Amino acid sequence: MWTVPNILTMIRILMIPVFVILFYVPADHWDFVWGKLSFHWIDFTAALIFSLSCLTDLADGFIARKYNLCSRFGAFLDPVADKLTVTTALVLIVERFCNSDILRGYTWLITIPAITIIGREIAITALREWMAEIGKRAEVAVSWIGKWKTTFQMVAIAGLIWGVSWDGVPAMIYLAMLFLYIAVVLTFWSMFRYFAAASRYFSIK
Repeated sequence: MWTVPNILTMIRILMIPVFVILFYVPADHWDFVWGKLSFHWIDFTAALIFSLSCLTDLADGFIARKYNLCSRFGAFLDPVADKLTVTTALVLIVERFCNSDILRGYTWLITIPAITIIGREIAITALREWMAEIGKRAEVAVSWIGKWKTTFQMVAIAGLIWGVSWDGVPAMIYLAMLFLYIAVVLTFWSMFRYFAAASRYFSIK
């Protein structure tokens, strides 16, 4: 059970409380300013932890496939770690922007994408579980659209956590929001494809 991929997955889960603690550390005393560029070291560290967590997700999948270390425990634990990491990060980001002046009354621009992504994860998880029960799990395997969605989503979240400013303008946040909305579009696209693939089985009794 405790193969290298499963250990990496457990490490990813253990990174979540570390990431949460760093997120709540007051960042004002850890500023880095270089010319027009400024950011907080604590935010950078939190974004780095989140990014490392995403990289371990890639690593454990690659190792499991390459060395034939796939297991039922790993198949269960890996998506749990993914959903916990992404959901935690999105909830924290929504809280931050609700308590900041960056969007100035337009925090729904972050909240709605976050709800959309979390809702999609719940729906697809339920769909895959149901498809597994009827022996058709392969019909809703991860597609290339889902992989691109995950990529844009992870980059967007890391950017929203880090929040580099250029000459007082939160340029990275605006760029990260663009990536987040691309992820939302891919979220709907991939979800539609998954449900379309499964729709022919909905009428089976």
